[in-house]
Amino acid sequence: MRRDLFTEDHEAFRGLARDFIQKEVVPAYPQWEKGGRMPRDVFKQMGGLGMLGMAIPEEYGGAGMPDYRYNVVLQEEAAQALVTLSTVRTQLEVILPYFLHYANEEQRKRWFPGLADGTLLTAVAMTEPGTGSDLAGMRTTAVRDGDHWIVNGAKTFITGGMQADLVIVVARTSTDPDNRRRGLTLLVVEDGMEGFTRGRELEKMGCKVQDTAELSFVDARVPVENVLGDEGEAFGYLGHNLPQERLTVAVGSVAQARSAIAAAIDYTKERKAFGTPVASFQNTKFELAACSTEVEAGQAMLDRAVALHVEGELSAADAARVKLFCTEMQARVVDRCLQLFGGYGYMMEYPIARLYTDARVARIYAGTSEVMKVIIAKSLGL
Repeated sequence: MRRDLFTEDHEAFRGLARDFIQKEVVPAYPQWEKGGRMPRDVFKQMGGLGMLGMAIPEEYGGAGMPDYRYNVVLQEEAAQALVTLSTVRTQLEVILPYFLHYANEEQRKRWFPGLADGTLLTAVAMTEPGTGSDLAGMRTTAVRDGDHWIVNGAKTFITGGMQADLVIVVARTSTDPDNRRRGLTLLVVEDGMEGFTRGRELEKMGCKVQDTAELSFVDARVPVENVLGDEGEAFGYLGHNLPQERLTVAVGSVAQARSAIAAAIDYTKERKAFGTPVASFQNTKFELAACSTEVEAGQAMLDRAVALHVEGELSAADAARVKLFCTEMQARVVDRCLQLFGGYGYMMEYPIARLYTDARVARIYAGTSEVMKVIIAKSLGL
């Protein structure tokens, strides 16, 4: 269906992204999967092309165009090529907004040039063992000691944690008996700081090209000038950014579901069974027609949500709705497409298998489908 979301500038950026992905990402992608990450040099290449600094102000080396649609284009082009861009999505869409919204002038001068040119990699450390989606239940603490904060605690499932130069850590700096959401603070922990160590690199069923780590803080000393935003206000900051994070997951879900259909169409046209192409069977046609309809429904919902987000009007409940629908749709579509590959769909040499394993986490991270339903139900007065 016709889309009205993008301008000529976005389409020009799409061409840049497509060329880069085809030349620099696709040929090397199998090696990156085996190595568990995208090489740092590739981040620098993307930074050199201006792809990482679109939203960063020009005075710090960026393009000064904080338009979320450029991020959408980048995700769509990666999915179309049946790859993902490692932790780039997390850095641009989940982490960078915290720096853009809450960094002071000194921090901007110190960090923004490296974020724009790809020499500074980032991670955000929220999730803790045993807490899951209960952000207010974080047990990592930070105690003031002169001009430092002393941080103690553990974080897990941290995307990009092994490579990150800057880690935004959510820690409890005070306790309010009447409001457990108060007292959380964002602290930027830098690589090499005393007391900060990286633990295990976790082995996942999917998303093999990005590292996921456990992080440990034992009397880690973080300078007070590394506090991001105001002390004790992190819960509100997290809530402000979560709609975009959830929208980001939905963008990937729709784009990857669309790619699954394209892969299934190509395969079933070539693959023969009982002397005829699998694509000629009525069941194949009906399955792909149904999948295509689901993707178009998800795309329409998603494009509306992206437009609202660009206008600054996307609500938390609507972000939850679009994430819930698009990720659940992705699961159904990719599963049905894989079925059309038969036994070959179970083999990792076919991209449909990677699309299948990568898709599973979409219903978990950035808030599970169940958490999305809770948010939606609250918006209904339930």
